[in-house]
Amino acid sequence: MKKHGLLNLDHRVTEAEKRTGAQIVLAVIERSDAYPELPWKAFVLAAALAGLLVVLQDVTRPGWTSGFPVLYAVSLTLSAGITSALLCVYVPPFARLFLDRHRASAEVHQYASHLFLSREMFATRRRTAILLLVSLFERRVVALPDRGLVEFLSHDALQTIIGRMTAALKTGQIERALEEGLASLEDALAGKAIGGSGENKLPDTVIEEKGE
Repeated sequence: MKKHGLLNLDHRVTEAEKRTGAQIVLAVIERSDAYPELPWKAFVLAAALAGLLVVLQDVTRPGWTSGFPVLYAVSLTLSAGITSALLCVYVPPFARLFLDRHRASAEVHQYASHLFLSREMFATRRRTAILLLVSLFERRVVALPDRGLVEFLSHDALQTIIGRMTAALKTGQIERALEEGLASLEDALAGKAIGGSGENKLPDTVIEEKGE
């Protein structure tokens, strides 16, 4: 995947870990799933609209569908569908128009859980790791704490972290979104005796993956 110039966040992660006692991992994912159904949705909708246009034209101009115009109508319908499907493949903002938000949320959470396990974020001594993940295609954020942090981070606190990150992400500011996440996490854990060991078992470098 293309890099987003996030190397300067390494030091910021280190400082946030010192202040909070937590082990923090930041991740930026291009997309959490391939969503193979999106081009088909786009094809069907565009073809249906083109077909409706043909029907309306037939109503207003009876007899125009005989001979060559019939081939034109079929070509128009298929071309509209194919063009829409291709746009869905190569233009992410267009593809997002066909993305079910509940499906997107589930896929991003699933990707975050898999990343948490595959990177062995559970291996910290007091289970004080937390993953802040940004999935760009879905424009969604996941804050996933290990069990040692759960008692210190309420549902409302996690939603505040996610909300601040999402607001920055909507404007395309990826680095700002991650910085907001770190700042919000520091606010949520300020003055709480987490009891982190000080051992830095997890990398401070931002994880960047293409995803599915």
